[in-house]
Amino acid sequence: MAKAMSKDTITTLSADSLAESVRALQGKGLPPVHKWDPPFRGDLDIRIARDGTWYHEGGPIRREGLVRLFASILKKEGDRYFLVTPVEKVGITVEDAPFVAVDVEAEGDGAAQELIFETNVGDRVVAGPETPIRVERDSETGEPAPYVMVRAGLEALIDRKSFYRLVERGCVEDDWFGLWSGGAFFPVIPADELPED
Repeated sequence: MAKAMSKDTITTLSADSLAESVRALQGKGLPPVHKWDPPFRGDLDIRIARDGTWYHEGGPIRREGLVRLFASILKKEGDRYFLVTPVEKVGITVEDAPFVAVDVEAEGDGAAQELIFETNVGDRVVAGPETPIRVERDSETGEPAPYVMVRAGLEALIDRKSFYRLVERGCVEDDWFGLWSGGAFFPVIPADELPED
């Protein structure tokens, strides 16, 4: 069982290791966490709620800059999430997806359409073959839960208002109602399950 980290450890992580990550970020975009394989140091009491709020020791992290910094060093391995620096890796809890897509813009129409998502931590991504949209449906209620891939296995849950805007841009292809973006068609629901007008 993974050991929990003390407050002293998170102080070391935020002051030393994260400072190194900040230097890696300067002028270079996101740090190359996919290339880092440091030793595992245990689990931090950090949780990302389904609505995208980050918590530490039960209280929300209110500093947006710190949340964005943590998000930039987030990595998924298997079903687990980690904050990773060149010198250490710590586990965190993610309730659903680590990000929330809070806005979407559409450019073009039909198969030439591009859907551009913005996340709660400032990422912008165009849905396409390498950043697909997927929709899961609750087995009991049938309620859809839509996601878009942001980077390296890290998804964003698409918020309700953005999903409603997407549905307005949907169309039927090969018996599926779905969305075009980046040259790919993403099925949402079988066409025969669409409500009648």
